[in-house]
Amino acid sequence: MGLLTDRPAVTFVLTRDRQRLKPFYQDILGLRQLSEDPFGTVYDLNGATLRLTTVEAHVASLHTVLGWEVADIVATAKDLREKGVSINIYPGFGQDDLGIWSSPDGRTRVLWFNDPEGNGLSLTQG
Repeated sequence: MGLLTDRPAVTFVLTRDRQRLKPFYQDILGLRQLSEDPFGTVYDLNGATLRLTTVEAHVASLHTVLGWEVADIVATAKDLREKGVSINIYPGFGQDDLGIWSSPDGRTRVLWFNDPEGNGLSLTQG
């Protein structure tokens, strides 16, 4: 057994303005807040932990920082759009009308979107 294979994971999403992002993670994505301290807000990720952490000089990067596996990516994409979330469309990438990309073998489907600060998030089915 590996050093950390039996330990729960913690992931971090950095933000300049945590108060601005909390409604997105709680109300739009539906994450349950577990705790909060002066440095971050902690959410349950179905047994793992997300820590929304304040870093005053943070600049969101273009890559995905957090993603979820979903059972029905079409329904989830439509739900996000109904809640006002913009889906990232990458020219030439071959995404469908909802913004969903399919792998060449058709087994995996991925959708990308950002939180209000620009942190890259994704959904994957497959």
